[in-house]
Amino acid sequence: MANYTAADIKALRERTGAGMMDVKKALDEANGDSEKAIEIIRVKGLKGATKRESRATAEGLVAATVVDGKTGYMIEINCETDFVAKNEKFINMAKVALTAAVETGAADADTLLAAPAEGKTVKDVIDELGAILGEKLQLRRVSKVEGDTVDAYLHKTSKDLPAQVGVLVATTGSGEAVTTAAHDVAVHIAALNPTYTTREDVPEDKVADERRIADETARAEGKPEAALTKIVEGRLTGFFKEVVLVDQPFAKDSKKTVGKVLEEAGASVVTFARFRVGA
Repeated sequence: MANYTAADIKALRERTGAGMMDVKKALDEANGDSEKAIEIIRVKGLKGATKRESRATAEGLVAATVVDGKTGYMIEINCETDFVAKNEKFINMAKVALTAAVETGAADADTLLAAPAEGKTVKDVIDELGAILGEKLQLRRVSKVEGDTVDAYLHKTSKDLPAQVGVLVATTGSGEAVTTAAHDVAVHIAALNPTYTTREDVPEDKVADERRIADETARAEGKPEAALTKIVEGRLTGFFKEVVLVDQPFAKDSKKTVGKVLEEAGASVVTFARFRVGA
């Protein structure tokens, strides 16, 4: 067992600015030798890491890929400035992380951070690049979706930056018509930002709140008692059209709902994920 104390850990953290776990790992590797541990921390690029921990990471990118047309992976990686967001090293690091997600099947951030990449872990890859670039970098979230057909869509909000919005959508069915519809729906999701897939996915307490608000609003407006039920249900339907994907008017043809577009293609939506950097 390495020969060091809590006081040694505290002292080394103060000297290097590295995180507690990184300091402990370095001391373990150095068998308690503080000077050697400092060298290890410097080599791994961890010096000053804690100084970056409190910084805001509102910039970054979204990356996504689809494997065999049936499984989609998407990640959001954040940084502090748009200057770093468009840095080639940052973009390449995101590609490494996305590849690791595919290779390991990671479906959440913690799993992906621990996944192997370039002879180390994804966390190490991110932390080391953060030390090089001098910014706090963070793998914020990961999504994995599966279906008969999966489409990924990435949208740039600025031509000078990598994609800031990403969507994965999984549907039943296959074939050209389904593939086209799935892609159109992915673009729709990027633009309209639904919250739920179907009405059944909306929490019961949320529906109850919306119904109560609609009822109170109608009464405050002086609507007749006999018409209240119909008015409330109409307003609840309007709420579903705003937040439920299959009920939303389709972006390319507002006369149809998203659900109808998929139905005509011989498909139905299984699930979707939408990331927007910092949101």
